[in-house]
Amino acid sequence: MNLIVQQDPTGCGIASVAALTRRDYAAVKRTAARLGIAVTDPQLWHNPRPVRRLLAHYRVPAGRVEESFKSWDALPDLALLAIKWHREPTGPAWHWVVFVRDASGACVLDPKKALHTHRRTDFGRMKPKWFIRVRAEAK
Repeated sequence: MNLIVQQDPTGCGIASVAALTRRDYAAVKRTAARLGIAVTDPQLWHNPRPVRRLLAHYRVPAGRVEESFKSWDALPDLALLAIKWHREPTGPAWHWVVFVRDASGACVLDPKKALHTHRRTDFGRMKPKWFIRVRAEAK
């Protein structure tokens, strides 16, 4: 799976969907705009619905519910993960990343532009709250 770096400060959800669908960031951002999802919309990091709408548009199979994070070993092989979960005056907020487990091991693809490395294995630092199971079968 290719890592996609977010091009907007609030584009982690768009970048994560781009990685799952093997599309570039700009294309997913344009699709999001056509669906009424603006990269500046706080719902992208306050509510999973906009990202779920993008997944559905690209026909990426996703779990119906957000599941509580229990451990890294308990995660499915592919998931959208909510990390940096915190409360803001407008409600809960988080940063979207993609968790991948494959033949080379487990890692998190973190789209945050300022990172030196986007393929993360520093699992003890990330503190996930919940995740959405996904399968990268975009059509």
